[in-house]
Amino acid sequence: MSNQTSKRTLAFQANERNVFLHILTACNLSCRHCYINSAQHGSATLSAQTIADWLQLFYKDDVQTNVIFLGGEPTLHKDLPFAVKTARQLGYKSVTVDTNGFLHHEFIKKISPQEAVLSFSLDGPSPEINDLIRGEGVFSVCSKNLQRAVSAGFEVSVIYTVSSLNIDHLYLMPEILHNWGVSHFFIQVVGLRGKSAESGKEDGQCLQPTHSEWLTKIPPVAEKAAALGLHVIYPKVFLEQNEKFECAGTVSENYFVFPNGRVYLCPLCEDYPINNFQIENNVLIKNSGMREEQLFSLTISEGCVMNKLLQPGSIQYHQDGTPIHRISCCLLKQEI
Repeated sequence: MSNQTSKRTLAFQANERNVFLHILTACNLSCRHCYINSAQHGSATLSAQTIADWLQLFYKDDVQTNVIFLGGEPTLHKDLPFAVKTARQLGYKSVTVDTNGFLHHEFIKKISPQEAVLSFSLDGPSPEINDLIRGEGVFSVCSKNLQRAVSAGFEVSVIYTVSSLNIDHLYLMPEILHNWGVSHFFIQVVGLRGKSAESGKEDGQCLQPTHSEWLTKIPPVAEKAAALGLHVIYPKVFLEQNEKFECAGTVSENYFVFPNGRVYLCPLCEDYPINNFQIENNVLIKNSGMREEQLFSLTISEGCVMNKLLQPGSIQYHQDGTPIHRISCCLLKQEI
């Protein structure tokens, strides 16, 4: 165990490309904060050939190119092992599979630990908390399969989506993950999109943590996890007074790709038909008309213009109308 940790803001990398590839939208769970929106993302499942074609489309050999396979639940796709191996053969620098932990089709028996990082979604330290959000019995299955993956030699990470439903239990996670042999811990803030956007509130409470809740509860847990040897990443969320606002959509390459061919540059935009690109016949075409990219260059005192438009409740103001805290780009991360 190391008692020395260091914290830094991860600057956007101009020489790095990240491809978030949703190979299907189907899922065996129905999580309370699921962001999949069938009206916008469709219900298609990509064929193996289309997966290969799209991996080729987004691969760029002169920059570090990373791919994250998503769903729905990507392990429901019988051709996910093929997708992982194809990405490796093309030269993708890193390959990650985001999973709810059910690992369908005996997925981890069909790839090697050197081929992909497995990232498990777990939203509580116990069934009582996690299963309230993700469904009955999910904690047991996910935690067992996570430990199976660790035992099989896979590099394993855990994503914990923080909301008002589980923020008070986050502090219990570092020791649990350390004992399980998890190497990476990603703390994420719930976004008001998909199911979360339908109501915006549950049980009379705002799903998103307040500024004071975030700053008093998240960094200390991150420090604790890092002291136990975990690599921790969490969103910046709130900018300091002297920090410059930057939008990932203008300074880095991130593509959020859905099976209906929509390609977004910003995850906050995914509930709306303002995607910057569309894949047609395996060609990436920039859309005409209103696009998300046209909004990124707007400069406002609140920081992120998309947050102001889509999640205005996260911003508090002084009496003179100026924001108390500016909101960072949702893709700006802190690392410990």
